[in-house]
Amino acid sequence: MRIAAEGLGVKGPRGWAVRGISLDAEPGALVAVEGPSGSGRTCLLLALTGRMKVAEGTAAVGEARLPKQLAAVRRVSALAHVPGVTDLDPALTVGEHLRERALLQRRFGDSLRGLLRPPGERAAEAGRRVDAALAAAGLDLDALPKGPRTAVRDLERLEALRLSVALALIGRPRLLGVDDTDLKLSDDEREEVWALLRSLADAGTTVLAVCSEAPEDALRVSTGQIRDEEPAEQGPQAGDEEPAEEGPVTADQQPAEEGPQAGDERTAVVEDADQGEGKADAIAETGRA
Repeated sequence: MRIAAEGLGVKGPRGWAVRGISLDAEPGALVAVEGPSGSGRTCLLLALTGRMKVAEGTAAVGEARLPKQLAAVRRVSALAHVPGVTDLDPALTVGEHLRERALLQRRFGDSLRGLLRPPGERAAEAGRRVDAALAAAGLDLDALPKGPRTAVRDLERLEALRLSVALALIGRPRLLGVDDTDLKLSDDEREEVWALLRSLADAGTTVLAVCSEAPEDALRVSTGQIRDEEPAEQGPQAGDEEPAEEGPVTADQQPAEEGPQAGDERTAVVEDADQGEGKADAIAETGRA
């Protein structure tokens, strides 16, 4: 799936997360969203997969245009290993995660024609999808300590990432977004992750991978620190005259009290009349209540 963006910007409650992103990736490309933590990498990943609204610029994912066709982009994309979005439940086993995702795909991901097929055919299709996703993610259930009954809390970081990728692939997305691909991994494990993502891209799936350091063969998109800060209050500039401090006012300096002027009595009478009318209106309102 082709991704094209020009001048893309994503804005959050605290200001701009990322701005000025331009990208042109062909179908089956491996795109590395590179930058330090907190530079808007995940926001860009969510925006390009239809999970976060674009605030400025233009973008197209396949035939869908952002930000107007978010739902269309979500239907053809999937996310993996995104904190707060695709978190694995540590109390569940690997097999339970796979069965749950397959059930959700059968209920909500298939077409109406697929839902009308016999239950046996649908179950067999779900099993084939799970097996294909595990093979593509490189996760061997037999190599786990307790096989599919292994709890997620007992998985290594690389195994947990592979499981998250496998769950995303069950829906057969054309665009896959993976967050924190190299977080807390050794050099050898990082090489394994990039080899996995390259294999998915070679199979035709466009891959967006967030990382702190991109490999040389990936299409790089760099993010930077962008903040929409309020301007600081400016102090007195050079040449500005500060007002002199005022000392106590002497009796000679105090203004003399002014006596009643011509026309003051007329003003007082008008004010008294206005106040009387206001009171009368208030009494009338109270009576009506």
